[in-house]
Amino acid sequence: MLTKQEAIVQYDFDRQSVTPDRLRRGRDSHYVPLAQQMIQVYQSGIGKPRRDLHRSVERVLADVADCPTRRVAAFCKLLDDASEYHQDRGGAAAKLRKRVFSIAASKHPLVDQPDRLFENCSQSVRASIAAELGMTWDEIQGRLFADVIEFHPLSKPPLDWDAARLLARYNVAQTQAAMYGALSVTVWAKSDFKMILRYAKLAQLMHTIDQRGDNYLFHFNGPASVLRQTRRYGVNFARFLPGLLSTADWKMQATVLGPAKRRFRLQLTSDDGLNGEVSMEEFDSQIESHFAQKWEQTDTDGWTLHREATVLHEGQTVFMPDFTLRHPKHSPVQLEIIGFWTPEYLREKAARLRQFGNSARFILAIAKSTSETLGPVDLPSVQYKTALLPKQILELLKQFSAH
Repeated sequence: MLTKQEAIVQYDFDRQSVTPDRLRRGRDSHYVPLAQQMIQVYQSGIGKPRRDLHRSVERVLADVADCPTRRVAAFCKLLDDASEYHQDRGGAAAKLRKRVFSIAASKHPLVDQPDRLFENCSQSVRASIAAELGMTWDEIQGRLFADVIEFHPLSKPPLDWDAARLLARYNVAQTQAAMYGALSVTVWAKSDFKMILRYAKLAQLMHTIDQRGDNYLFHFNGPASVLRQTRRYGVNFARFLPGLLSTADWKMQATVLGPAKRRFRLQLTSDDGLNGEVSMEEFDSQIESHFAQKWEQTDTDGWTLHREATVLHEGQTVFMPDFTLRHPKHSPVQLEIIGFWTPEYLREKAARLRQFGNSARFILAIAKSTSETLGPVDLPSVQYKTALLPKQILELLKQFSAH
């Protein structure tokens, strides 16, 4: 994703709307060959330092009248994120500098043309240092400042990228950057309900869901009420966006905190032409991942674990537990893992759990740091510190099996 320094966002104070920068097919078609040139800079630049690649991209865009500096920086950031660079390991660059400078110190001052007063030729000293270290001088130069980000050499460029992909990434990234200041997001969806919720959980968004006829209404709350004066949660909104873009039939409205602490609307729909690239992770957190792995290694007496397999409805309210536990001889049991959240969200979560606890069998796994804030829910529960263990859940399942 882009940083604030690469973001281009327009705020309309009259309409109270926010518009991220976007390159459009017709108006901005001249960017297609430019994007291909930028990609070629990277694809042919293996071994070149990051700084040189950025300078080459700047030269590609130097004569483009409608390309501000931030747009240039954004293209560099996106290409960097899609690439891999060699990085200094174990302080090797600092150790090499110390050796080179120590050897050269006794030869100072160095001059290009030696004479009677200054007899040490810089070229000869470099050759002497290279011989002593068993490397060529070019190799030494390439490693001497390898611990500085600007001098990291490119090891793997985005070989499968083309102009269309870079420009599409740019449009999505600028929209993500506009969401860094988001206070809340509302999504109306007609389909792909489970996928949208899945992406929201992966982005660790606090959420509630209501059903309105054939539509699902998602409310995602953010720093306006719970994380004051920070954009950290806005980044979670931005992380959620590519997943949302990969689904269909939705519209979104975000409330964004802008200049002078005024609130602006960012509106988006599935028909706006943005395309998100996502790599689906299986679990929302290390707690869930570790628990699922341990479950597979444990004798669970016939109980099987299923990830987000059940959608519960109570009136217009919808809830999808983290796991469903199934047994051939017993009714399903829902498992919800409750980690660290804000007091406001935990109170909302507790109310939802009490609501659904009357129509489904639940086990709650509650982080000890959260248990007091959550308050009484009157559902079977266990507590965990850093890891949830299968044996804790199996003990409670024995009680369910006995009834």
